[in-house]
Amino acid sequence: MRAVTGLWRWRHNPLRRTTDLVEAWVALAAVVALCVAVPVAALTAASSARHSLQRAVHAQQQGRAETTARVLRPAPTPPSAAAADEQSAGQRFRRAVVATWTAPDGTPRTGTVTVSRGSGAPGDTFPLWTDREGRPVTAPMADSTARTHAAGVGVMAAALTGLAVETVRRLVMRRLHVRRYAHLDRAWASVGPDWGRTGTGS
Repeated sequence: MRAVTGLWRWRHNPLRRTTDLVEAWVALAAVVALCVAVPVAALTAASSARHSLQRAVHAQQQGRAETTARVLRPAPTPPSAAAADEQSAGQRFRRAVVATWTAPDGTPRTGTVTVSRGSGAPGDTFPLWTDREGRPVTAPMADSTARTHAAGVGVMAAALTGLAVETVRRLVMRRLHVRRYAHLDRAWASVGPDWGRTGTGS
């Protein structure tokens, strides 16, 4: 709004300088860029990220299977790692156990996995994700998580685009100010020596 007002104010002003008009046009262009480029960049980046993440989620869902594992016994902890494990924040909530589960091909598997401390007693069951070979893997990314990540990418793209527009505007304004002061210096150099003298300009 200020850019439009500035253009209208300087349109027929006899004191208008070229830099004043350029400054108003630059401000208007920056406002238009912010209103158009920022939303377009955000939507484009978010859409691209969403499609990529959806493909990753689909691939993970196709390559991983959920099964139920049963705890057999606590996993032995090497003496050298015991002190470090006690200080680990993750060890406060999770523990390593030896468990058994069924692979996607129906064969039984046994191995060491980590579970929450509330389900680490022998005989407890817990959900476990495995790959096609029956090896434990992390759970596939949830659709809601993919959408959240895509939205974050869109917000980041919008912020970077807005920052780029503002940076360009500031650089142009800085150049305009340098030219304006240079023009004032030249004008003062031409009239400064006669400033205040009687009959100057007559």
